[in-house]
Parts: sequence; C-alpha cells; structure tokens
Amino acid sequence: MENKRRRVPALAPEERRAALIDATIPLLHEHGLDVSTRQIAQAAGVAEGTIFGVFETKTSLVVCSVIKALDPQPTLDALAAIDRSQPLRERLIRAAELIHARFAENAQLMTAARKLLLTGDATGQMLANRQSLQAALTDVINQGADQLRRPPAAVASLLLLFCGANTYGPFGDPDNFSGEETVSLLLDGLLRRGTQ
Repeated sequence: MENKRRRVPALAPEERRAALIDATIPLLHEHGLDVSTRQIAQAAGVAEGTIFGVFETKTSLVVCSVIKALDPQPTLDALAAIDRSQPLRERLIRAAELIHARFAENAQLMTAARKLLLTGDATGQMLANRQSLQAALTDVINQGADQLRRPPAAVASLLLLFCGANTYGPFGDPDNFSGEETVSLLLDGLLRRGTQ
C-alpha cells in the first residue's frame, strides 16, 4: 500500500507570518510568555525552524501576536454600535460591560505585554490602541455631557481607570462589579441618596 502524503501548498511569507501569529495568540492566553516555539510550531502545523524563517526571534513573534490580540477594533465597533438615543446611564452601562469584558479577556496578555520590552512601533501601537479606546468611549458619553460635572473625556478616563484597576489591580474584584454597579459608582458615588 503506497503511503500518499498530502502536500500543503507553501504559504507566502506574509501569510505564513499571519498564520504563526494566529496560532500564537491562544497559546499566549493559555501559557503567557512561557509558551515555547515548539508549542507554536505544533499549533501552526509547521516545523519549528519555519518560525525563524519569518521572525528573527521568538520575542518578535510574541510582540506581534500581543499587538494583534490587543487590537481594539472589535471593542471600538461595539462601542460605536451603542444606540446614542438611549439615556446616558444605559449607554454607559453597556460601555462598561464592553470595556470590562475586553480587559478580563486580555488580562493575561496585558500582563505579558508589560513584561515584554516593547520597542518603538510596538509601544506606539499600544498607545494608539489606548487613545482609540478612550476616544470611542468619549463619543458614547458626549451626548449627555450637560448632565456631567466633568468633561466626557475625563469621565471616559475614569471609567477606563476603574475597569483597568478592577481587572488588573491587587484589590480588584471583577466578578462582583457589573456594568450597572460600575456606572452607579461613577455617576452616583458611594453615598446613599439623601445622605449628606
């Protein structure tokens, strides 16, 4: 019986690069920076040496993978889809849920990103991602700015700060803060109504 091995067409370098990044992202969620090139190669269905034909080092592959995984576009699209005709509180609750979900999903990757020595383009991309997220959140808040004592951009910063600290900080308790609770804390504070 003749053993026929199916030939997989060779990928162009950019396609191979994209396939390696796509294979690396779930492994980073699972293993963080401890992921090995062997695991990456196995997940991508290639020989380990293939990685180094496309990326100079494992670190460069990991940096590219973290940047792609932390791409804010899905969250930006979801924030843009929030119905601006809803009351400010309802819009903020939905926005807080989206931000919290993004932070919770990417907590391990954010930890990895902080541990990596991100250089030049990577640092610039991470900063651009943060600015895009804040701008999109500010846009959700703009209609209704007259109800707030702080500008929409400042409110957006506070919401991001709280969600980030609640997800990554040592005193965070993300399971016990819903979007509604987060927005209530932000808009109403901690005093009971009628309390001075």
